Amino acid sequence: MGILTRGTWVLVADSEKALLLRNDLDDMNPDLNVVRIEQQENPSDRAQSANRPGRVADGGPGQRSALEDTDWHELAKERFADDLADLLYKQAHKGAFERIVLVASPNILGDLRGKLHSEVRSRVVAEVNKTLTNHPIDKIETLLRDTLAAG
Repeated sequence: MGILTRGTWVLVADSEKALLLRNDLDDMNPDLNVVRIEQQENPSDRAQSANRPGRVADGGPGQRSALEDTDWHELAKERFADDLADLLYKQAHKGAFERIVLVASPNILGDLRGKLHSEVRSRVVAEVNKTLTNHPIDKIETLLRDTLAAG
């Protein structure tokens, strides 16, 4: 039995966008169809942060140091992984999928892996370290088929 069997879901994600796809054929001829698209509005950190970092007295006469501002852009990326993990848990709990393949960059896979509920983790049949969110679905089908067949 191959990995991309009929009904297997595929999550294709980066830090701001996720496609949930379902394979409606088999692993030799994948036919991925969109189940859901998740996208996060995440402007650059500069657009989200205060005008300038706060300052604090340093103990020396007249000395002040800048405080490090929160990286809102990075924080939003981490929250997106939380949101995806929560979405996958809800879908798994409803019985929407029995098998799922995770496709994302190593950083995103690592973030997501650490946040997945055991009910979702037990359904992960493969992970692919590639960023494919901006590829057309037919290219994703081909790349996945070739990558998963190669083992």
